[in-house]
Amino acid sequence: MPIEHVSDTARWVAVYRAMESERPDAHFHDPFARKLAGAKGDEIVRTLKDGTSMAWAMIVRTQVFDEIIMAEVGTDGIDLVLNLAAGLDARPWRLALPQSLQWVDVDLPDILRYKLETLGDAKPHCSYEAVEADLTDATVRRELFARIGARSKRVLILTEGLLIYLTDADVAALATDLLAIPSFTRWVIDLASPRLLKMMTRSWGKAMASGNAPFKFAPPSGTDFFRELGWAERAYHSTMEEAERLDREMKMMWLWKFIGRFYPARMREEFRRMSGIVVLERI
Repeated sequence: MPIEHVSDTARWVAVYRAMESERPDAHFHDPFARKLAGAKGDEIVRTLKDGTSMAWAMIVRTQVFDEIIMAEVGTDGIDLVLNLAAGLDARPWRLALPQSLQWVDVDLPDILRYKLETLGDAKPHCSYEAVEADLTDATVRRELFARIGARSKRVLILTEGLLIYLTDADVAALATDLLAIPSFTRWVIDLASPRLLKMMTRSWGKAMASGNAPFKFAPPSGTDFFRELGWAERAYHSTMEEAERLDREMKMMWLWKFIGRFYPARMREEFRRMSGIVVLERI
């Protein structure tokens, strides 16, 4: 199977960033994505069912995360971005971030070392630090958060493409540890619904499970799951609506929209929230 470890999903998504970057009407440009994805990333996209046609969702997610990061950093006094399970994200190098901003990537040693070796002499636009850590180790995680919190006033947390691979208990523990640090003020996540989780599992479940990266987290209560842990929904960006705004809708979306007109309001809202990018804030 092309996916042998959860870190391989970073190469998978990097291919989608490269695909978008190479379009004449690209919403973002990641000049490093193709090289970071490598042959392994191309193999994953080529081998997975609907590997290419599903690029739209990851492209939308990337762009919306970009917009949120730039808005938060630009207007809300954020002095540090903490990117958990950063993978092959190259935002410190490709976004016009202020030089005064601190950016901390956290991930397993192999993926971080590979990224930095591949980027070579490229210079980030802000102050950058790579931290090698296993975020499933609670002691390591809490020590890291305490250290980061002590050197910052307002921190923006990113967990892009992470939570879906964790159990409910894992996500609750992470949310609790983040809340324990007063300077951790905002948290940006991507969130799937149970319906979407079932669809993804039918398409890619076997491939993901073979790489010890099964899909897990899709709380029936949606963002209320986090409210019980001290984090409230500040903004919800529906992937479906953002795809329409960005002109990156999946094929046959017009048919889904047409059929949706005949659904009751409750089901239309469920469909709208099938997938989204969420900004959480401390309660």
